[in-house]
Amino acid sequence: MLSHCRAVARGAKRPLLVGDLAFGTYESSPQQAIDTAVRILKEGGMDAIKLEGGAPSRISAAKHIVEAGIAVMGHVGLTPQAISVLGGFRPQGKTIHSAVKVVETALALQEVGCFSVVLECVPAAATSVLQIPTIGIGAGPFCSGQVLVYHDLLGMMQHPHHAKVTPKFCKQFAQVGEGINKALSEYKQEVENRSFPGAAYSPYRINPAEVDGFLKELQKMGLDKAAVAAAEAAENF
Repeated sequence: MLSHCRAVARGAKRPLLVGDLAFGTYESSPQQAIDTAVRILKEGGMDAIKLEGGAPSRISAAKHIVEAGIAVMGHVGLTPQAISVLGGFRPQGKTIHSAVKVVETALALQEVGCFSVVLECVPAAATSVLQIPTIGIGAGPFCSGQVLVYHDLLGMMQHPHHAKVTPKFCKQFAQVGEGINKALSEYKQEVENRSFPGAAYSPYRINPAEVDGFLKELQKMGLDKAAVAAAEAAENF
């Protein structure tokens, strides 16, 4: 995650950068959570961190990180790091109890000082009860902001398996994957039939006045076959 954060920080100068705490790096204790959050900011170049879930230990972790002087974004609803507990990638908040739980969790994160909350795969309910911004992904149009995975948004993945797992809330604004697959297939074919790179895409040539001398040097080195090949290449290109 630090590697990803550093890569983004090198190129993105204007946006607020939020680094996700990786699974296993903040659950053990508040001190572990603080230490990891500090690394994300100092080594990763982030401005804030995000952590998933609303269990008491996660609320406590968020509270301690905020008290350490680090901005925290919460994440409720479908939390990908806990899909085994949730029973898979399933929407949350579809029953009275579940929906109330989402609202209570979001309020608890706000109470401990989170500056924003991600709402994932939940009915549009929590934003109106919060005083902090919400970022929705599959959470309806009433959130403060929206996020989509850009591979899904651009239609990059065209394998039939991906079509089965693309979220229902994702609108594909393009199908660039078709063009990508076509281009890769053509590249493979042209390499195999040796039409690429060809003369047009082999721009670097030895000075014609130096060719004979180069061939003689190859022959002196006992590389007769290489000399013949080099002569043919010089003639053809």
